[in-house]
Amino acid sequence: MDGDKTGADPVRVGLLGASQIAPLAIIAPAAKRDDVEVVAIAARNSERAAAFAQQHGIGRAVLGYDDLISDPDINLIYNGLPPVSHAPLSIAAMEAGRDVLCEKPFAMNAREARRMVAVAARTGRLCMEGFHYFYHPLFARVLEIVRSGSLGPLISLSAAFDVEIPDIEGNIRHDLALGGGALMDLGCYPLHMLRHIAGSEPKIVGAKAKEGRRGIDLSMEAELVFDGVRAQISCDMSAGVAVRAEIEVVGEQGRLHVNNPIHPYLGHQLTLSLGGKETVEQVEGHSTFDHQLQVLVDALQAGELVPTSGSDAIANMEAIDAIYSAAGLHPRGL
Repeated sequence: MDGDKTGADPVRVGLLGASQIAPLAIIAPAAKRDDVEVVAIAARNSERAAAFAQQHGIGRAVLGYDDLISDPDINLIYNGLPPVSHAPLSIAAMEAGRDVLCEKPFAMNAREARRMVAVAARTGRLCMEGFHYFYHPLFARVLEIVRSGSLGPLISLSAAFDVEIPDIEGNIRHDLALGGGALMDLGCYPLHMLRHIAGSEPKIVGAKAKEGRRGIDLSMEAELVFDGVRAQISCDMSAGVAVRAEIEVVGEQGRLHVNNPIHPYLGHQLTLSLGGKETVEQVEGHSTFDHQLQVLVDALQAGELVPTSGSDAIANMEAIDAIYSAAGLHPRGL
């Protein structure tokens, strides 16, 4: 998915953090384009930043986060740091005149999300949450089927995302202070998916967590209702859990099941059952991160928002906070 030469200034990206996701999420997609360039990185450890820059062909390793944010050669900040650093550094970047691509979850809690969105509105900057799956043609196809009415009135919705995440030193997903937890790292995806499939915001009926370290949910199950339609999300990062990512939509006239909506470019299956007939589809597309970057570039050139920003980001964090409270755990950072 090569970027077209439109004469517009290229997007010059600075990376906050030498994160594991950055090569997949922004470095590789940018390398395929002529209108996006990753020009600098900053990390807590300067030696790590320098090694990361050399490994990935990034021109400069900057001494600190503040220096990166204030660098006049950068116009987009990629915030791949732990959730605890999403709000303060994304806000600092926008105040400095930079647009932001912030990894999910958007913030530690809804209060922080509202602050981020308010700053984006005041400064006129874009602050995009990195729900990359949303921009792949597969999810557009899911929404097309549901919106067509072919399934009939909806009866139930469910979505799940399970991936083993070992509790080892330095793993932020098991660190409460940094914004860890299965719901924060994994469950935010099925929650986001069902919100968009339903086209409304959920009422949280109940939630149950399996706790690992104090306050850390190794798994989470939540019961929701969207305008009278019952729904369930689940996520699990426990040791030994099998990888699972799926969506199921049940209507009075049929059923839709999607396997691997998170990374469909690595293989997926959309199964539609209508009138006793079952059809299976694979939806063509590039990597989800390629599609996300295309939407981001287009939005920056047009001066427009993107679907995974603003009120959408706030609503997802509000639901996450409510699920934690229903499960008897504190929302992160509160």
